[in-house]
Amino acid sequence: MTDESAHDAPEILSSERVYERWLGLRVDKLRYPSGYETAHDVVEHQGGVTLLPIDADGDVLFVSQYRHPIGRVLLELPAGTLDAGEDPEVCAQRELQEETGYRAGNIERLGGFYSAPGYCTEYLPTYLCTDLTESRLEGDEDSIEVVRVSFEDALAMAAAGELEDAKSLAALLLYHLRPT
Repeated sequence: MTDESAHDAPEILSSERVYERWLGLRVDKLRYPSGYETAHDVVEHQGGVTLLPIDADGDVLFVSQYRHPIGRVLLELPAGTLDAGEDPEVCAQRELQEETGYRAGNIERLGGFYSAPGYCTEYLPTYLCTDLTESRLEGDEDSIEVVRVSFEDALAMAAAGELEDAKSLAALLLYHLRPT
């Protein structure tokens, strides 16, 4: 834990929203206690969920999908954005069905994290999804392939640098370190 009193928050001199769609962008002008002033870009995101689906054989259901910002396919855990006012567990069930074609009979919250707190407000509660049964919901998930990997192999892939998605790495760690 950190001592928050050692880090005084800067004064917000102004805040201007410069973009608004499914995410927003604002520019905050800040003055730190030292007197230093700067502009800080903030991506506003309504949050989402990260899912760790594990089937009856102990395999993790990853999704392989193209990610345009990096120009290639990534292997990652299913995830999705919360609709306005949506309960995260409801979002978790919906996204699991849309991306993997399975519904979870059991959903357990493992924890949560900020995806990139240096510039973004997105918070991702993380859920273990088990007791999976086939149940597909149609969504906007184009060209997603489900890839099953044993949990041990997933950890080995993470250690070898073969998993590059932060939310997947965080979810695997939360599960691996959880009290049993």
